[in-house]
Amino acid sequence: MDLKALAATAIFALTYFVLALGRFPGLRIDRTGAAVVGAALMVAFGVLSPAQAYQAIDLDTIVLLFGMMIVASSLRISGFFGLVTAWVARHVRRPAALLMAIVAASGVFSAFFVNDTICVVLTPLVCDVALRLKRNPVPYVLAVAMASNIGSTATITGNPQNMLIGNASHIAYREFALALAPVAAAGLAITVALLMALYRTEFGGASRLEAVEEKKRVIRPMLWKSVLVAVAMVGFFFAGQPVPKVAIIAGAVLLLTRRIKPERFYIHIDFPLLVMFAGLFVVVAGIENTAWVQELLRGGAQFPLESAPVLTAVTAVLSNVVSNVPAVLMLRPFVTHFHDPRHAWLVLAMASTLAGNFTIVASVANLIVVQRARQEGIEISFWEYFRAGAPLTITTLTLGVVLLH
Repeated sequence: MDLKALAATAIFALTYFVLALGRFPGLRIDRTGAAVVGAALMVAFGVLSPAQAYQAIDLDTIVLLFGMMIVASSLRISGFFGLVTAWVARHVRRPAALLMAIVAASGVFSAFFVNDTICVVLTPLVCDVALRLKRNPVPYVLAVAMASNIGSTATITGNPQNMLIGNASHIAYREFALALAPVAAAGLAITVALLMALYRTEFGGASRLEAVEEKKRVIRPMLWKSVLVAVAMVGFFFAGQPVPKVAIIAGAVLLLTRRIKPERFYIHIDFPLLVMFAGLFVVVAGIENTAWVQELLRGGAQFPLESAPVLTAVTAVLSNVVSNVPAVLMLRPFVTHFHDPRHAWLVLAMASTLAGNFTIVASVANLIVVQRARQEGIEISFWEYFRAGAPLTITTLTLGVVLLH
């Protein structure tokens, strides 16, 4: 390898080392910082020119994620999610029914409004309901994390890695949903069954829940506007309109308001995630530019990686080592060289998302739920999560391979 190839390989390896570890030993740098530094070094060492670095950033993905964050933020500020939770608390009378309602709400909302955002919103609401009803809150909190991961499998807008795959593959929103929604639906049913089996004491009796009456603050004009815009947005998605374009227009419409300061929208937007995406696009483009990787890609079709079970296993392992978005970016160049890239993209979306349920640290959504639950006085240990997450992950991944076949 020449010096540029050596530099690109070293930068790529160090960047992904920090992504896997969460920080660089001795330095105060997080995953977002590592992506930015890695991108800058690719330009500094001449692996990419500034123009090539700019071109490597997939603006469609950044715009889509940004637009979806604004829509989810508007629904959150208007009180929509709190209203749904309050309705469930008033009308559900059995612990098993409460679990099903939480799984359904987490899964469905995550399919359309980004799973990380749903976890931020629903976790404290679910904790509050479970504690008010004097129930063991752990299975209900686990349901939020696991159902949000599984539900987000269903559509392009369910999570960041699906957005990336949707833009790279050019698979239509409706086609993507038709292929992966059955996997998500089956996975949500398995989640309910597994949690009920693991927590028999909580769900095995014939106990009846008392109705919880509580008033949630709702900004009604904003609520109706947010719901109407969100429904119209999803309708345009299924109608085949460009997903990034629709998402950013929906976000822009919701920003046109006399009641809410723009800052209230912005505090709910994950700007570090957007920056990390931009940096990783450049880092991956740099390593793709090297001769040895080009040779590896040309021979990629000969590898068993194209087999759905193998691709699923590799994706699941990588997703648990470096997280799902970096894993997708690493595998993206190989998928584009496969004989059937459409099927491979769908397998990659399924595996990178469902693998997030394996451990607490396998998904940002899991970490959000655990941290938010801790703030409410509810502790979920690594092993408490793992005893449900590991079998759920293995079962749903296996089912996903079968259904996509």
